Amino acid sequence: MKLKVLSDKIVFPSVDGVGEHGIVAIGGDLSVKRLKLAYQTGIFPWFNDDEPIMWWSPDPRFVLYPKDLKVSKSMRKILRNETFTITYNQNFKEVIQACQKIPREGQEGTWITDNMVKAYVELHKEGWAKSVEVWKDDKLVGGLYGIDLGNVFCGESMFSKVSNASKAGFITFIEEKLNQYEVIDCQIHTDHLESLGAKEIPRELFLSYLK
Repeated sequence: MKLKVLSDKIVFPSVDGVGEHGIVAIGGDLSVKRLKLAYQTGIFPWFNDDEPIMWWSPDPRFVLYPKDLKVSKSMRKILRNETFTITYNQNFKEVIQACQKIPREGQEGTWITDNMVKAYVELHKEGWAKSVEVWKDDKLVGGLYGIDLGNVFCGESMFSKVSNASKAGFITFIEEKLNQYEVIDCQIHTDHLESLGAKEIPRELFLSYLK
């Protein structure tokens, strides 16, 4: 299937004909208006700095139902001991910049480009992008950010500077928002999130939550 190249017009092609690779289109921009439409239709940007903007809607979709969250006994102990302090939407820019800069095993560089940081900061100002901050001894040691669609939270990235920091933030966030979100979008499979209860579901089912 030939990839759709986006124009200046804020539209996306239907994801119905998109195969397992999940690439919906390339090009366009990272304007707030386009990003909003993307997330509302189950699409997200993911590309390297030296590539054109690539838009994805994978099938199957990797998600976490809040009620299925798995927390180990050792993690419960860490949370009980209040090793970390968790806040929300206090330092969005610092969180996304930390996600951008944190080294990741098996990855060279980052998909969180400077333009993407700028775009998501604008989304945060409009109330769409949210952050979770994890503190220890008054220092930001972990966190995560994503897009809030009301009944769906689309997780984008997380970081840890000390062991278990991002996990503590993620678990606390899920448990405190248990009745707010029907599903947490994790986009594509990772062993880490699978260990916390995330699983793959058909794209069509995921899209039904966005309607």
